[in-house]
Amino acid sequence: MTEAPPPARAADELLTRVTAGIVMAAIACAAAYYGSWPFRLLVAAAAAVMLVEWCDMHKVSRRWAVAGSLLLAAALLGGVEYFYPDVPLTLDDDIAADDFLPALTAFAAMAGLGLLFGAATRRVAAGWGFVYLALPAFALLVLSWVYAGLVFWVMVVTWATDIFAYFAGRAIGGPKLAPKVSPNKTWAGLVGGVIGAGLAGWGIAWLFDLGFPFQWLGAPMAVLAQAGDLYESWVKRRAGVKDSGTLLPGHGGVLDRLDGLLPVALATLLILMSGLWTPPDQDGADAPVAFDMGIQSR
Repeated sequence: MTEAPPPARAADELLTRVTAGIVMAAIACAAAYYGSWPFRLLVAAAAAVMLVEWCDMHKVSRRWAVAGSLLLAAALLGGVEYFYPDVPLTLDDDIAADDFLPALTAFAAMAGLGLLFGAATRRVAAGWGFVYLALPAFALLVLSWVYAGLVFWVMVVTWATDIFAYFAGRAIGGPKLAPKVSPNKTWAGLVGGVIGAGLAGWGIAWLFDLGFPFQWLGAPMAVLAQAGDLYESWVKRRAGVKDSGTLLPGHGGVLDRLDGLLPVALATLLILMSGLWTPPDQDGADAPVAFDMGIQSR
């Protein structure tokens, strides 16, 4: 039986985890605030690192892992600039569901590149990993092109899910959510994450004037974020590893931190594609708070 770490060590690990989390959140928020190429480069770099971690878990050679990560980063940056160029936008620009049709073409192209990567490595898992990471990463780039408030919404909802689930699970305990996949997750943690994400989603939707349906979607997105977390836990269990990597102190790999954000980002773009969301009113005194902060919006 593995002994529990002594209190001093546990406190040090928690401090490291919290400090690293604050630094990562600050970097992500700064990039989302400035948008444009700082955010694009951060997303592309994160996707590239995650693909290397994915390939390492599936015993794909480092040479192919690096080649695939460079291909993924180039596809993301080139694709978003081709379909959604980084040009000055004005408050008079309108956006509709048709504006997201090019994303479907980009998704098809990413899937094709994933097939090529899988064929080159002779590993189905490598090709699937490419697609699994490319689609949400591209979705996040499109959200940034539309409106920075959407990016903040996705990030805060995912963070709230993790934070509330962690503390509710530790404080309440109880039945396990998926003991064979992730023994530490509990149903109490899931409920806590749903409540936290629901409150945080409503607050960010109000702050950035996102309106319907985003003020009500925080809670269901928490379930999706937890599903993404469980999926990565299942992948790691099959691969026989504890963490996807060791890059982030106290957190493991980049994929360990972003596994819940991936499905939330993709689902958010699909909501925009469905035409259920109308961009905030950009005229008059009721403009979103984001404009007061100097954030460029579509």
